[in-house]
Amino acid sequence: MGLELAKEFPVAKKIFTIADSILGYPISKFCWEGPSEILNDTQYTQVALFVHSIAVWKVLNEKLEIIIPRFVAGHSLGEITALVVSGAISFEDGLFLVHQRGRLMKQSGELNPGGMAAILGMEKGTLDQICREINADGEIVQIANDNCPGQIVISGSKQGIQKALEEAQKRGAKKTIPLAVSVAAHSPIMQSAKEEFSQIIDQISIHDPLVPIIGNVSHLPLSSVTQIKNDLKAQLTSPVYWTDSVNYMIGQGVDCFIELGNGAVLTGLIKRINNQVKVFSIGAPADFERLDAV
Repeated sequence: MGLELAKEFPVAKKIFTIADSILGYPISKFCWEGPSEILNDTQYTQVALFVHSIAVWKVLNEKLEIIIPRFVAGHSLGEITALVVSGAISFEDGLFLVHQRGRLMKQSGELNPGGMAAILGMEKGTLDQICREINADGEIVQIANDNCPGQIVISGSKQGIQKALEEAQKRGAKKTIPLAVSVAAHSPIMQSAKEEFSQIIDQISIHDPLVPIIGNVSHLPLSSVTQIKNDLKAQLTSPVYWTDSVNYMIGQGVDCFIELGNGAVLTGLIKRINNQVKVFSIGAPADFERLDAV
């Protein structure tokens, strides 16, 4: 992850070098060499994804001189990347937030294990009703990620997830996929992590964004420091409304999306939300060549 980028672009290598120095451990080595056991540990995974995304952003700016997006947005962890790109927080403060977020989420998963599952081919309203019924019976489960039409992720207690999977299958879901995680992200189980993370958010310097950022929770532009803090603080226990976020930007005239970082997950989701827009995923040197050709 990011190795070829750092080899070809000094500005990208500098981001990894700065991250290593601040963190006190070699995140660059984990990204470039592994081992996978470390890189798959959520407290390192989140940092690796963030650092790589910012490295890509720095290269994009260098190649296109100054690029000013109409909006920025990030899915879950990506909201912190978007805050850095928007100018609302520094790279250093973003790295601090991501490091603490990963630590708290890992800790929460160890102290209060839960689960997550993807539900395919079911209306959000039907799935939400299933979650409400299970919650009324004393378990915890809720929609965690509204990713795109036909793909929703739920999160909660292990028992709550199991009951929701059974009910979703009974009510016509095309497919249910338990995810191999013990962290119930974006659910009430993360409440203790949210409380500590909220205190950490108050420690950093946040500015009004230079570019409007679409919040995960509000799925509307966050134009003030207060709005940014409120959305960030709510994020660990609230759903990520990605479908609504993308539709809002499209409704404002956006017809081209550039995904920064590893993989092309968001690119795929956006195409399922609206297949008329242009999408580009950039994470390696060859990806910039495709963008240059447009």
